[in-house]
Amino acid sequence: MSTLTTHAAIAREPHLGWELADLRLDPPKEHEVRVRFHASGLCHSDHHITKGDARVRLPVVGGHEGAGVVESVGPHVRRVKPGDRIVCSYIPACGACRPCSTGHQNMCVKGLNAGTGMFLDGTFRFHLDGEDLGGFCTLGTFSQYAVVSEWACIPLPDDIPFEIGALVGCGVPTGWGSAVYAAGVRAGDTVVIFGAGGVGSNAVQGARYAGAKNVVVVDPVAFKRDMAKTFGATHAFATASEAHDFVVETTWGQLADHVICTPGVVTQEIVEAAVLMTGKGGKVTITAVGKATETAVHMRAGLLISYQRQVRGALFGDCNPLYDVPKLLGLYRAGDLKLNELITRRYRLDQVNDAYRDLEEGKNIRGVIVHEH
Repeated sequence: MSTLTTHAAIAREPHLGWELADLRLDPPKEHEVRVRFHASGLCHSDHHITKGDARVRLPVVGGHEGAGVVESVGPHVRRVKPGDRIVCSYIPACGACRPCSTGHQNMCVKGLNAGTGMFLDGTFRFHLDGEDLGGFCTLGTFSQYAVVSEWACIPLPDDIPFEIGALVGCGVPTGWGSAVYAAGVRAGDTVVIFGAGGVGSNAVQGARYAGAKNVVVVDPVAFKRDMAKTFGATHAFATASEAHDFVVETTWGQLADHVICTPGVVTQEIVEAAVLMTGKGGKVTITAVGKATETAVHMRAGLLISYQRQVRGALFGDCNPLYDVPKLLGLYRAGDLKLNELITRRYRLDQVNDAYRDLEEGKNIRGVIVHEH
C-alpha cells in the first residue's frame, strides 16, 4: 500500500475557521484501516476547536462523525475487510480492556488520544508540508480519506444511508443514551432538556421512548423548539424561567425527575437552573461541553444535600458502541427513531465554514458534509 493525497478541512489556530488543504495520508499500520468517507456529521464539538473552547493539538483535521467504505487494511485487522461499509465510533471499543469488558465501551482505553489524534504507536497518519497532523478523536472525518483504528469501526448495513450512519457515530447515541442510560428515565417521569440541537433532539427521543410523561425542552431558537416537538417533546420554552414555572405547575411543586444538559456550550447559569428545576432524589445529567477556561459546575453544597440531588457527566451517553449503534439503527429501520429529520442541510466539504455559521445562527439541527470523490 502507498500513500495518497486527500482533501481535508483543518484547523490551524483558534478563531481562524476551517482551512481546506491537500494532505498526505500514510497507509494503515497494524490494527488500522483506511476509510473512504462518504458523509460526515457537523457536530458542535468540532466547532469548539475553531472557537478556542477545546484543548486539542493543533493543527488538526476536523470531524468525528463519519461513515464510509473500508478501502484497505493493515496487518492483523479482524473486525472489517476492504469493501465493508462502516460507521466510525468517535470512541473506539476494543472489547478487551477493563472498561470494555465490564460493559463500559464508552470509556475504552484505546480512546486516550482523542485530543491529539496520535496513534497508539506515537505516530500520525496525516501530514502537510512535513508537519504531522492528527484527526480529531483519531478520526478526521472532514477528510475524503482517513486512517482509523479498527476498534473504531462498526458495520453499517447496506440499507442504511451513509448520512444516517455518520450521525449514529456520536450525536444520536450521545443524546439517546443521556436520557435512557445516563439519566435512567423511566415511565411517567418529567424530564427537562436544555438545548435541542443534534444531541438534545435525540435526548428528547430517548426520553419519550423510555416512557416520560413530560418532555420539556428549553432552547432560545424557535426553529429548534418546533423541531423538538417533532421528535417527541411535549412542551418547549425559550427560557429556563418559563420552563421552571411550567414544571412547578405540572408536577404540583415536585419538580423534574431529570434534567439533561445538551446545549451548544454548557454554562454555570444553565447548570444552576438545571439543579433548581430538579426535585427530590432527581438527577442532573451533563452531556454538553463547556469552555475549557470556564467552570460550569459551581454551586452551594446545600442545593444538592437538601433534596439529595445528583449531578453527573455522561460520555457517549453511557452507550456501548458495538451494541447500541446497531440497536439504534434497528429502531430507525422500524420507524421508532427519527433520524432523517435530524438532517437539516447537506454541504460540500468546501462549505464547512458556511455550515458552522448556520449552526451558530440556529438554522440546523444537524448539518452533514457529503464528500465528493
